[in-house]
Amino acid sequence: MTTPPDTTHRSYPPALVAVSQTEFDYDDGDGIDFEPYAAFLTADDTTDWLRQWTGNHDLDGAAYRIFGQDGTGGAAALWCAREDGQLADQPVVFLGSEGETGVVAGSLSDFLWVLADGFGPLEAALFPTRDPRPNAHLTALAHRHATTPRRPAHAIFAAARAEFPTFDEDIEQLCR
Repeated sequence: MTTPPDTTHRSYPPALVAVSQTEFDYDDGDGIDFEPYAAFLTADDTTDWLRQWTGNHDLDGAAYRIFGQDGTGGAAALWCAREDGQLADQPVVFLGSEGETGVVAGSLSDFLWVLADGFGPLEAALFPTRDPRPNAHLTALAHRHATTPRRPAHAIFAAARAEFPTFDEDIEQLCR
């Protein structure tokens, strides 16, 4: 019997465990539209989701670890873009239900600071210039789990997008 591909690096980092135990308040559009999962989607479910989302049935989901969604079904994922990088060091990306895409943060740690500033993956990708809405609970969570220094969400967005400037175009190339 052969081992199916993509069976490694699927353990939830402690920071995502903490995020998954947090209730996010949408607050009629003024909060964070984010529903974290208690575990990554399975490799098979990730592949199925990516194939449906792109219309490209030749893809596999090996590069993504989907860990949550917004209310419309858009996905938040760790994107395994850095070779030999730890899972928590991979960028966080958003793949929206209507084809929207965006690099949210350069690492899981930076993503915690994004949450602390009141941005979920959807807000970071679609409304990155809105004013921060700091959240005391998420700030405390970031202080407990982040390994990077606190920076404003806008600075995190800019750095992540500068590091991965072709993410949107690369994803578009995968779509059929």
